[in-house]
Amino acid sequence: LILIGGFVQLLAGFLAFRKYDHLGGAAFLTFSALWSSYGATRIIAGHLLDIGEGNSEGFTAGSIAFLVLNAFLVILASSFNVVLLCMTLAMELLTICFLLFTLENLPLPFEIVMLIIFSIICFYGATASLANCMFGKDLMMMGPPLFTVESTKDTEDPPPCICPKSHCTSGLRTIADLLNTGAVCGVPTDTVYALAASCKHPEAIEKVYRIKDRPQEKPICIFISNLDQLRAASPPISPLLWEFMENVYPGGIGCIIQKGEWLKKLGVGAGYSRVGTQDSIMIRVPDLTVLVHLIDMTGPLAITSANPSGEVDSTHHDMVISRLGHKLEGVLCDGESDEVVASTVVNCTKIDESGITIVREGCIPAVKVMQIFESVKNR
Repeated sequence: LILIGGFVQLLAGFLAFRKYDHLGGAAFLTFSALWSSYGATRIIAGHLLDIGEGNSEGFTAGSIAFLVLNAFLVILASSFNVVLLCMTLAMELLTICFLLFTLENLPLPFEIVMLIIFSIICFYGATASLANCMFGKDLMMMGPPLFTVESTKDTEDPPPCICPKSHCTSGLRTIADLLNTGAVCGVPTDTVYALAASCKHPEAIEKVYRIKDRPQEKPICIFISNLDQLRAASPPISPLLWEFMENVYPGGIGCIIQKGEWLKKLGVGAGYSRVGTQDSIMIRVPDLTVLVHLIDMTGPLAITSANPSGEVDSTHHDMVISRLGHKLEGVLCDGESDEVVASTVVNCTKIDESGITIVREGCIPAVKVMQIFESVKNR
């Protein structure tokens, strides 16, 4: 029970950190350590070290110190939520159990009851944290804080860049205007958050590389708003490839195809040499209304994930602002992203000769991509 309880709390803590919830993550990691320490000392060390036979003074002093420390945690937890408050209170009573144990005056029924109560609270708290973090919704109630610290907006630090809301037309126009003047902005996609630059401004695409510390040999893809834009550019694409793209667009699959002058008809413009490689380019049509509207206002956008090179993807606009906001002109705020990993990348340059190749498996499983291709090829 102790091992399972400690592991579940560790898992909840690490997941909270993964979702950039430092407060919740620290709380669950702390209580995982407290729970494991009590169990190891009470059950294992109690027998090996013969606590209670004249050598328990150090453990008694440690228990008292633990009681004082946890009292501060109780006060702090009361400003978080009810579940965390109950957990700290239960830990305080559990520490009293250990103190009575070192004084050889612990009633066994009292300890059993406290362990059961603490286990139930921990199990519910960890399960609620896991469920709420994974689905991005309050599926399991944690309870409101007993008191909150009043703060005024005047004392808050202003954001490092312009941060309009995605549901406002004015916000979308603000980001579009910035992109059209050569700025680099953070934008939501149907997978994770991305950095966007207009394909008409090669200097903006160069800035993307500097912002991310991205190696120059790694190409940047482009996003368009619909497949009709691609048809209007008349690229030399085979019927099989057209059929495949019609089945994967819009969505979390990017197709690498042959590069050519047709990209300039698509609206890539001066950024032609700074997107894709010398011979190929990855194109994606996102399945996100707000981003499609933005592309309609700016033309094709050069896109790459909004994170320092080599680090995890950004799944919330707050992550983009905190990590890269001081280097950007704007971030379009759209809350939690729909996915926690980037898109799946498929090489389609030799689709007629040898089929497709999965370059990177992302939010769409490689098996599903291959099933789509086989279905299209058979038709």
